[in-house]
Amino acid sequence: MSKVAVVYFSGYGHTHKQAEAVKEGLVTVPGTIVELIRIDSEGNLSDAAWEMLVASDGIIFGSPTYMGNVAWQFKKFADASSKPWFIGEWKDKLAAGFTNSASQNGDKGVTISYLITFAMQHGMLWVGTGLMPSSSKAAQRSDLNWLGGFSGLLAASPSDSTPEEGPHAGDLETAKAFGKRFAEQVIRANKKL
Repeated sequence: MSKVAVVYFSGYGHTHKQAEAVKEGLVTVPGTIVELIRIDSEGNLSDAAWEMLVASDGIIFGSPTYMGNVAWQFKKFADASSKPWFIGEWKDKLAAGFTNSASQNGDKGVTISYLITFAMQHGMLWVGTGLMPSSSKAAQRSDLNWLGGFSGLLAASPSDSTPEEGPHAGDLETAKAFGKRFAEQVIRANKKL
């Protein structure tokens, strides 16, 4: 069995919906146990959640993109991870990341770059989406990877949408494909150990 933790912050519920779609993809791979760990409104995790992160084989990080980067609650969690960083508790675990914002671009790439840097500081191994973009003239908003994320999973939720209305359906399907890929990579990495 492989263990994957999805640790994320969601301010309005849209990124939570994205995290749930990632989990849906993760659990399609037999032998994968998934823990969704939501950072609270004050940027905190329980002691049990920190222990889940240590026990996991892979960690997926998620945050909405607010003002060009991760939410402050996620940054507080990241700063608090200096204790596991200091003793290398996450070193060599697989890592990946996702973000959601209202705009089609909205500087989501900055957020993903931050998540990559965060994972690299912990000595983790980054997994991208492995998905081709839907970028032809015939492409539809409901297609896989319409937003063209390679380094990390991207989603858009219109600013006036409820979590029931956003992220877009294609972004949720992309999240499922991303979760499946990550689970497969964790299993592959475990077999090589």
